[in-house]
Amino acid sequence: MNEQLAAQFGNIDIYLFDQLLKGTFEGCRSIIDIGCGSGRNIVYFLQQGYDVYGIDQDAGAVSRVQQLAAKLAPALPADNFRVAGVDGLPFESSTFDLAICSAVLHFARDTHHFEAMLQSVWRVLKPGGFMFARLASDIGIEALVRPIGNHRYLLPDGSERYLVTEQELLHYTQALNGELFEPLKTTNVSNLRAMTTWCLRKK
Repeated sequence: MNEQLAAQFGNIDIYLFDQLLKGTFEGCRSIIDIGCGSGRNIVYFLQQGYDVYGIDQDAGAVSRVQQLAAKLAPALPADNFRVAGVDGLPFESSTFDLAICSAVLHFARDTHHFEAMLQSVWRVLKPGGFMFARLASDIGIEALVRPIGNHRYLLPDGSERYLVTEQELLHYTQALNGELFEPLKTTNVSNLRAMTTWCLRKK
């Protein structure tokens, strides 16, 4: 059974898997995985006939995801998967029904960069489209992180991340004219780091 699940879904983010189980994205056909890596979050979409795209700054990762797509969805053009930055997505506005942005936004250099990435992702979404994001936050570990400048923090696990607060996520939700299709959910990993799931729908 585990092998069957792995073959069908890959090493998918558990919170993205939760949305699939709920049927949230059943009406979506065009998908972009932003910061796709080697494609861990798109195995299901490739096998189910979605029009799947992906970008990553790592050329090696893009090559690997192109190989994955060629195996699972050979009709998809290799050019659907490109080397690009999040803040300058090489696609027309209002192109995608779903944007997956897992463990990417917290690599922002500063607030200007974070907002540029966020606006870029939002631009390529169709009205009514979904953004599924997982990113580092300070929620629940506010007293344990140390600011190092430019809205970046040193976490107890030794990593450096751009961190958002709950208030900032709610502010950006409103500023984008979006709506939460799932409440904010934060996973606290032994007080070493916190990852928040931020699920928006574009009005």
